[in-house]
Amino acid sequence: MSGLKARNPILFSCLLVLVGSCILLYLRYLANFVPVDNLPANREEKLRRIINLDDTLHFGARQGVETLTSWKAPIIWEGMFESDLYDQEHIHSQTSVALTVFAVGRYLDAYLKTFLTSAEQHFMLGLKVTYYVFTDLPEKVPSIELAPNRNVKIMQVEKHSRWQDISMIRMKTISGAIESEIHHHCNYVFCFDVDQEFKGRFGSEALGDSVALLHAWYYNAPNYKYTYDRNPRSKAFMETGDYYYHAAVFGGLLEKVKNLTDYCFLNIMEDKLNNVEALWHDESHLNKYFWINKPSRLLSPEYCWDQVIREKRDINVMRLIWAPKDYVGLRP
Repeated sequence: MSGLKARNPILFSCLLVLVGSCILLYLRYLANFVPVDNLPANREEKLRRIINLDDTLHFGARQGVETLTSWKAPIIWEGMFESDLYDQEHIHSQTSVALTVFAVGRYLDAYLKTFLTSAEQHFMLGLKVTYYVFTDLPEKVPSIELAPNRNVKIMQVEKHSRWQDISMIRMKTISGAIESEIHHHCNYVFCFDVDQEFKGRFGSEALGDSVALLHAWYYNAPNYKYTYDRNPRSKAFMETGDYYYHAAVFGGLLEKVKNLTDYCFLNIMEDKLNNVEALWHDESHLNKYFWINKPSRLLSPEYCWDQVIREKRDINVMRLIWAPKDYVGLRP
């Protein structure tokens, strides 16, 4: 080697570089076999990555109700989940949730304070939550006492003369808010009607990529009774479907909810151009979206129950209830 160095220093230098590179590559290869995940500092993180929380769901815990869809999405009922496991995982992951709610016109006085105060008692406790209140009367939004890491943001919106337009335009408004505001602060979003009251835990077990709610009046009804839009001229037209979903609650990851709201708004506007209005407005379009794009998580009617329904043997806990409706007095 010394003779080669003396005769041809350039060739010798190239040979050293080649040998060094081979040694480095070999060391990297060996590193793949070192069990670094067994080191104390990495063991907990490895365990957290391996465990899928939904693998802990007890699908057989509830007899007489469906707990898994044909496309393997869980349907969440009381008794199926370990709440502490879900909470610990989402607290560890620093999950943040946006809650959107529209309180327009007389609905603000009638429902908003009860909705927000009850949410503070039951909605995603322990997580960072921002309430996005969309209203035409920002000065009338009540002040409520908030837990740490929870706040209210008031978003002013235009008042429409028809309640149907208020209902349908919210899809555009939510999409815009996700793009301009919510994505800076949260990674999940849940959208609610304001005329509801939280009565029990509505926690992190409800979080998922794309979340739909089984309608309390139709969750155990035969398919032919579902009130899909049957008008072939409407973009919401459906002949059949999997379930009937309630638009009073839906949510998921930001990008999934934005896709849903964009789809619904564009189809609502196309219907308007054709002088068509879907039977149940944005809810009809939401059902069409979830028929084409299956939700990854379904919430049982426990998560939005109407106490007028007499048959409640499947309902072990009421997490959110419909407030008494006064359509004549409240809708313009």
